[in-house]
Amino acid sequence: MLKNDKWIREMSKKQKMISPFCENLITKSKVSYGLSSYGYDIRVADEYKIFTDVHNTVIDPKNFSPKAFVDLKSPYCIVPPNSFALARSIEYFKIPRGVIGLCIGKSTYARCGIVVNITPLEPEWEGHLTIEISNTTPIPAKIYSNEGIAQLIFLGSDSACETSYKDRKGKYQSQRGVTLPRMKK
Repeated sequence: MLKNDKWIREMSKKQKMISPFCENLITKSKVSYGLSSYGYDIRVADEYKIFTDVHNTVIDPKNFSPKAFVDLKSPYCIVPPNSFALARSIEYFKIPRGVIGLCIGKSTYARCGIVVNITPLEPEWEGHLTIEISNTTPIPAKIYSNEGIAQLIFLGSDSACETSYKDRKGKYQSQRGVTLPRMKK
């Protein structure tokens, strides 16, 4: 069942599902963020990892090299043409056991050729979201820090899952900051 604004507000106040939590949709002179009718528009922080080919590095999720990106802390990020950056949400999440969160990119950025990808927020996962921001255009694209980047929708089940992300000790549990690929050892 799709969760509405009343449920999201209650869960964020009682269980700190979203923190910090913005009770209204902020839209004036900003890419919108905050509570909407059936979801929550998350903000992108001012920390980025911009991928570059300066060192001729191969992206290998099992052996990730820090030479593949440059770090940036800024009020905005210029994502190079046909490239991408990693960022993180300002919000920290604590997902209830009977809920899953799905992410959809904001239309403002989609209309500029920007694709946002976030994997599902699984039951009992918590942390900052690591956000992939892909620039599909042949020209640089600007992303505004501390403004909206994507919308989350929450789906609830009639019964809790048998094994949650926390139960299986997921490798991205309680992540903070922009988190690079990890392998379980």
